[in-house]
Amino acid sequence: MLDQIEDLGSKAREELNAVLSLDDLEAWRVRYLGRKSSLVDILRSLSKIPIEERKQVGGRANAIKRSLEEQYEVKKSDLENQTAQPGQGQVLDITLPGKKIPLGRLHPTTQAFNEICDIFVSMGFKIAEGPEVEWEYYNFDALNMPAEHPARDQFATLWVDPEHCSEGVLLRTHTSPVQIRVMEKTAPPVRIIAPGRVYRYEATDATHEWMFHQVEGLAVDKNITMADLKGTLFEFARRLFGHDRKARFRCDYFPFVEPGVELAIDCFACNGKGCRICKGSGWIEILGAGMVQPEVLRRCNIDPDVYSGFAFGMGVERIPMLRYGIDDIRYFYSNDLRFLTQF
Repeated sequence: MLDQIEDLGSKAREELNAVLSLDDLEAWRVRYLGRKSSLVDILRSLSKIPIEERKQVGGRANAIKRSLEEQYEVKKSDLENQTAQPGQGQVLDITLPGKKIPLGRLHPTTQAFNEICDIFVSMGFKIAEGPEVEWEYYNFDALNMPAEHPARDQFATLWVDPEHCSEGVLLRTHTSPVQIRVMEKTAPPVRIIAPGRVYRYEATDATHEWMFHQVEGLAVDKNITMADLKGTLFEFARRLFGHDRKARFRCDYFPFVEPGVELAIDCFACNGKGCRICKGSGWIEILGAGMVQPEVLRRCNIDPDVYSGFAFGMGVERIPMLRYGIDDIRYFYSNDLRFLTQF
């Protein structure tokens, strides 16, 4: 039986050296290493030979089997490398299109930011930025919201280590503090927009996030009236949502403007007939605005008897949510490529 095993090993090695393709190699493996191969049959029949020969025959059969398995792996690797190289085992067709490389894209929030800022910059506004960790004075007091003011209840605030700060420090709840900082350092005329991240201490759901983005705007000069506010925002709405859009201004309350208004546009999905996006009203609110409170101007050393101004603010995520019918703000921060690649 030992001679039979040696002959089988030699024959297997000779045939392996002659193999030129992966298909032939697989046929060789089945023939000499498969479950029904002669070598495996010998190993299974060891129980039928005398016990004194069993150890010698079994050891030699296993050694030859391991040797053939190692040579099989080497041969397989060589054939695969040859197939992968142009001109060896495979013809390279240079007319076929190359592999498509996925390209990065701007986040939908970034796209909305850029579009909003481009519109206002083209209308003469400058971009201004400020710190996200802000003093309580700039976030509330200077905007006509002292400690006892009930409007503070509208802002669920994230405070920064209040026990060790002599003055209140917080993560800004809106980008309005940028307006105060600009007015303190810049004499009128002022015309700026303030884009950036803001933070609110509130539960996350389909329409609320603890961190989101805003763009606020401010214009201060002599003889600015409500007509300037309405004209500016109406033009913005037409450029952003389409020149056929209708706009509606309704009274609203904000502590740092008087009078305050909200701007709504006729629903671009149903053209004002009423649908799920506009909740059946035919109108979609997109921002709040108003004429700057004289007291706010006075705190920034701007004489409200000489100058007047208007301010406005909007949530950036709200724009693509309305435009594309996105029903959950959490999608913007889930990092799900299936969502992001749509934009």
